[in-house]
Amino acid sequence: MTRAAAPQREACAPGRAAFWLAPGYWRFCRARDHARSQAPAGALRDCLSTPPPAPAQPVARTRFLAVDIETTGLDPQRDAILSIGWVALDGTSIDLATAGHVLVRPQREVPEQSAVIHGITDHRAATGGTPGEALDALFRALDGRVLIAHHAALELGFLARACERHYGTRPPLAVVDTLRLAETSRRRAGRPIPARGLRLHVLRGQYNLPARRTHDALLDALGAAELFAALIAERDPTGELPLGRVLFRPRRLW
Repeated sequence: MTRAAAPQREACAPGRAAFWLAPGYWRFCRARDHARSQAPAGALRDCLSTPPPAPAQPVARTRFLAVDIETTGLDPQRDAILSIGWVALDGTSIDLATAGHVLVRPQREVPEQSAVIHGITDHRAATGGTPGEALDALFRALDGRVLIAHHAALELGFLARACERHYGTRPPLAVVDTLRLAETSRRRAGRPIPARGLRLHVLRGQYNLPARRTHDALLDALGAAELFAALIAERDPTGELPLGRVLFRPRRLW
């Protein structure tokens, strides 16, 4: 007896549209579904097949993954990813048991000026895995979660370029940018923003968070997670702030 093929899972279910206030939701959904159709079977396609949470859903009931990436430079077109770190949050509760870190073996030497910053030398980088292995590990951790990053545009740029090379597509991702959240908070309160005042370690100090070594992917991911929790606690003591109020929306999608 022939059975009908199971319907393909919708990554952005139409029934969720009512929850999204921005008309750009449909552009996001179309781009996400297109990326899913182009991605090979595996971690990225599985991640894109999980519907993103509705923007009306409270932050307190949303699952997140704080991510940081260390690279050989600042240009996604020319530079390469050297390490990725992450840690998961349920609402603003950080789950240290989910922390992960991968080194990525580059195809060329690590620039000296880069190694001085993050401490990843050629010898250490040579012990890393392939970019594909690192991306697969990240997207397995990100499945069903919203990405958190500090200065998210940089992480998104490198992830988009790396995904294009490895998977053949650039996946649209739901993202919270702690730098933008902090900037918005200060502008609303009428507080000045000094030069370099939005750097991760500076903001952490303002919220009395413990000092950590910087430019380490895992520690910076944890640092972004802790800053996110502090920013949300300041902005929304009730725990009812909708996710859509904190999402970072790149102009090309939203």
